[in-house]
Parts: sequence; C-alpha cells; structure tokens
Amino acid sequence: MKYLTAQETAEKWNLSIRTVQQLCTAGRIPGAQKFGKSWAIPADAEKPRNPRVVRKQGTQPPAAGALDHTNLMPLMNTPFQPGRCLAAVQAMAEGAQRDIALAEYHYFSGRPEEAAKEAEPYLTSPDMGARLSACLLYAYANLSLKRIQRAKSALNALNMSLSAAETQPPQFQAAAAFVAFAGTVLLHLPLPEEMPESESFLPLLPPGLRAFALYVQAHYLYLKQEYAHSAGIVEATLSMGASSYPIPAIYLHLIAVMDYMSMKQTKRAEAHLLSAWEVARPDDLIEGFGEHHGLLAAMLEAVIKRKWPEDFKRIIDITYRFSAGWRSVHNPLTGHDVADDLTTTEFSIAMLAVRDWTTQEIADLLNISVNTVKTHISEAMRKLNVETRKDLKQYMLL
Repeated sequence: MKYLTAQETAEKWNLSIRTVQQLCTAGRIPGAQKFGKSWAIPADAEKPRNPRVVRKQGTQPPAAGALDHTNLMPLMNTPFQPGRCLAAVQAMAEGAQRDIALAEYHYFSGRPEEAAKEAEPYLTSPDMGARLSACLLYAYANLSLKRIQRAKSALNALNMSLSAAETQPPQFQAAAAFVAFAGTVLLHLPLPEEMPESESFLPLLPPGLRAFALYVQAHYLYLKQEYAHSAGIVEATLSMGASSYPIPAIYLHLIAVMDYMSMKQTKRAEAHLLSAWEVARPDDLIEGFGEHHGLLAAMLEAVIKRKWPEDFKRIIDITYRFSAGWRSVHNPLTGHDVADDLTTTEFSIAMLAVRDWTTQEIADLLNISVNTVKTHISEAMRKLNVETRKDLKQYMLL
C-alpha cells in the first residue's frame, strides 16, 4: 500500500497540515499510522466529511448511515452446527454479509492477517452494520499483527460512532453501543464516557449479538470481581438459547471458566472449558482460548495441554501474539503494567498464586510437584524483581 505524508495529504485535500494531523489523531482516517511525530496516510484514503456541513445540508452525518443488522457481525449472529462454520459463511449472500462473515471466521480461527485484509475495505462503508463490524474486527486483528496505530484508529472510530449515535434511531444506538462495549471491555480499557447502560441496548440486538453482548457484560462483572453474578449471567444466557450460536457460546463458556476458577470451583470450570472446546474444535475457532489464556488461570494447562498438546501449542502462539499487541494499548492507557516477560506457564501459576491458591492446590490442579510450582513462582518473582506473592499482583490480570 502507498502512503502519503500529512503535508502531501493536506495539499491533496485542500486542508491545513494541522487539520490532517488532528483527523489522524482522532482516528478519522482509517489506516493512518504514526511514526515518531509524523503520520503515514494511505494514498487511497478518502477525505473525511465535515459532520457540521452535512447537518447544515439537511442530511445525516456519515456515521449515521443506513444500519442493516444483516451485516452486523453476521457469523456471530448465525446458528450453525459445529463443523459447519465455513459452510454457513458460504451460504450467505454475496457482498458485505459474506465478506464480513469470512473476516469473522478467519479472525476467530486465529488468522488475523486474512481477517484484517477482508475487513479493511468496509472501514468506510456507508452500510453501518458492515462498517461497525469491520472496525471491530480490524482493531482486534491488528493487535495480533502488532500494527498498534491501526488498531487504535479502529477503536477510536468505534467510540466516535457511539458519540454520533446519540441523535440516531434506537437500533443504531444499540449497534454502536454493542461494538464500543466489546471494543473496550474485552481489552480491559475504561468505558467511553457516553456509554449507555447495557440494559438499554440489549433488547434491540438480534439473538446472537445479544448473547455476545451478555458475554461482554459478564466479562465486565468479572473485572469488578463480581464472579457469582457474572457466572449467573452466563448460565442463564446459555440456558435461554445462546448455545445455538457457536461463537457467543464459546466466549460465554470461557467467562464461566474464569469465574469458577476465581471461586476455586475447578470441576465447574473444567466442564465449561470442555464445553467451549467441544464447540470450537470442529471449526478450529480457537482464537478466544488464546486471548483468554491468562484469565483462565492455568485451566488450559490442566486440561487442553494434556489431551490436545498440538492444539495447545497453537493456542499459546495466539496468546503470545495477541497479548503483545494488547499490552501496547492497555498498559499506557490504564497505567497497569501487566507482565510481558513471563512464560505462559509462569504467568498462569502466578495468577493462581496471587488469588490465594496454595502451592499444594496449584500442584494438584496441574498434576505437577510442589517443588515445580515453587520454581515457577520463584522464577516469575525474579523476572519481575519482586519478593513476595503479594507484590506479584500488580503485574497480573485481575
């Protein structure tokens, strides 16, 4: 892809350099990347429209284009039998619906390069369902690809869509809230200031997206350490039909693992992990397992590593790839310096240690010796230059 400087772009669009730089900073130019104090802007990027001029002309601003739920994360909103995911995509209508669904399939099966490539053409689509979907997928895929500025730009676009939705019909507000909610909570970032209560937009979403939104809500409660409440939402959502939608179902089960591990209910946690695995494995939908690795508190090591070692290796590859990009966004924005120099095993054991699991309990879970557990904890503390388990907490995902 060819790129222009801010000065070249300013001349092309008849704008000031400062205005172009402000548009880049605000995330209004998809694909713009910052290098030091300079910006590289895709040569084929379109000049953002001025929303005040659009309103003056009596039309809607660009973020308020036609919303079609058909193209809002269509694969997430599709019920299909495990093993039939790609067939479900291929059965969709040609155009935005199938293209976005294919990007979803590639993202959730751990192929971010393909997902980003397929989502990119829809970042400026007038179809808001397609645009919101593309921004969400593009943001997450680029985290795994370590294209941090592109990811940030897409996340900024989601938040801007939420702001623009305030004067739009309820269905649009619900869609914008859904993607903004997913784009912040799942990255453990502060919620946008204008974020509406989830109860106000959940009923306006179609069933599959509603199920995923409830997963996000459960994740939010998990972060607030309301584990029982979070688990209750998961169990209720699954029992009311969410299991028919494989992608939301996988993520709901993973949240349940996190909740039950936090409550030391390992049997329930294992049952949910195996349920998620049963749904995901036939279509290779393993991205979520890698993204949630640290939060699953060693349950992947305890279950998946033993029975499916090759799949476990691929999950760990996803973990390293995604977490590196995630920390580049999360740590500077939150001031929470999550550890980046531990092995996945060291991180998993450290997570349990700071949650008051005893050395014996950790050893029993992982079927390893107490001395091995002690070695991993000591190595984690050495790498992070801390002296006690309590000191480890500041570097963990809590």
